[in-house]
Amino acid sequence: MRKHNLGAGPGVLPESALQKSAAAALDFNNIGMSILEISHRSKDFEQVLENTTSLVKELLGVPDNYSILFLQGGASTQFAMVPMNLLHTKAAYVDSGVWANKAIKEAKLFGEVNVVASSKDQNYSYIPKNYVIPTDCDYLHITSNNTIYGTQMSAFPTSPIPLICDMSSDIFSRPVDVSKFDLIYAGAQKNMGPAGVTLVIIKNDILKEVKRVVPTMMRYATHIEGGSMYNTPPVFSIYVCMATLEWLKSIGGVSAIEKINKQKAELFYNEVDTNPLFTGTCAVEDRSRMNACFLLKNPELDEEFLKQAKAHGIIGIKGHRSVGGFRASMYNAAPLESVKALTDLMKDFALKTA
Repeated sequence: MRKHNLGAGPGVLPESALQKSAAAALDFNNIGMSILEISHRSKDFEQVLENTTSLVKELLGVPDNYSILFLQGGASTQFAMVPMNLLHTKAAYVDSGVWANKAIKEAKLFGEVNVVASSKDQNYSYIPKNYVIPTDCDYLHITSNNTIYGTQMSAFPTSPIPLICDMSSDIFSRPVDVSKFDLIYAGAQKNMGPAGVTLVIIKNDILKEVKRVVPTMMRYATHIEGGSMYNTPPVFSIYVCMATLEWLKSIGGVSAIEKINKQKAELFYNEVDTNPLFTGTCAVEDRSRMNACFLLKNPELDEEFLKQAKAHGIIGIKGHRSVGGFRASMYNAAPLESVKALTDLMKDFALKTA
C-alpha cells in the first residue's frame, strides 16, 4: 500500500510515471536493454530528450526564442552558474529564504550584489513586496517558492532588467508567462521528476561575452550548442521527467493541476485556521500551495502527532529545524486523498486531545 507521502523532497511522483519508469529500467522499448544501459547517443534516448523538451515547451508555453536545457548539479549549481554567466558588474537579489540566501552568497563570488529586499527580519515568514528594482544591475534574481518557510510569490515583479527565477519547488504547479523571465531554473525533484537533473529555460539573447574565464561545463552556451549532451546527461532522470510530464499533460496540463493544487491548499489551510490545536507560521497572503508549514500550539504534543501520522501512513511532515513543527508538501503528484488523510488526522487529534 502506497504511503501518503507529503515530504518536502524528493517529492511524490505520479504512479503512472513510476510504473512506466520501472518497466523501462528492465526493458526499454522492447530492445532487450534497460534505459539505464542504453547509449545517450542512441536514437532511443534522443527521442526521449526530444519528447521531454517538447513537453516542457508545450506545458509552459515556452516561446521559440528560448532554449531548454537539462543539466546536472541541482539548483544549487545554478546559484553559481547564473552569476558566472550573467553578472558583469552588479546584480540584484531578493532574499526570501535559505535558498535565496545561498544564491546571494554564491553571486558575491563574482561581483557586487544588491539585496533589494529581505524577509530575514521575521525568519522569512513573508514575501518581500514593494521594493525598488535598480536599473543599473545586470539582472534581478527571485525565488518563487520557499520550501523551508512555506511562502510563495502569488505574483511576479515586472522587472526593467533581466529577470531570473529559481522555480525549483513550484514549477509546473501553475501557469506562468515565461516571456517575462530571461532565465528560469528548477531542480526536478519536486514537481517534475527525480533528483539528478535540473531544468533550465533560458532566453537565447541574454548571453553576452563575460570577461572572466568560465569553465566549459559552466557555460550555458556550451549546453545550448550541445543540446544538453555536451557530456553524458542523466538519462534515467530525464526519462522519469518525460513520464511525469506525460502524466501532467494527460490530466489537462498546468491549468488543470493548478485547480487541484488550489483545492488541496484550501482544504489544508482551512483546517489549520479552524482547528484549535494548530496554527500557521507565515503571512496568510503569502502561504504556499506547495509547502504548508504549521505548528501545534503546544509543542509537547509534537511527538505524539508524528507518531499518529506514521500510524496512518502519513510520512515526511516533520518541519525543517529552521521553523520547527510540521510541513505538508503538496506537490503536483500528491493526491487530494493524502491531504484529506492529514486533515482528518488533525481533526481526530484535536477531538482526542481536548
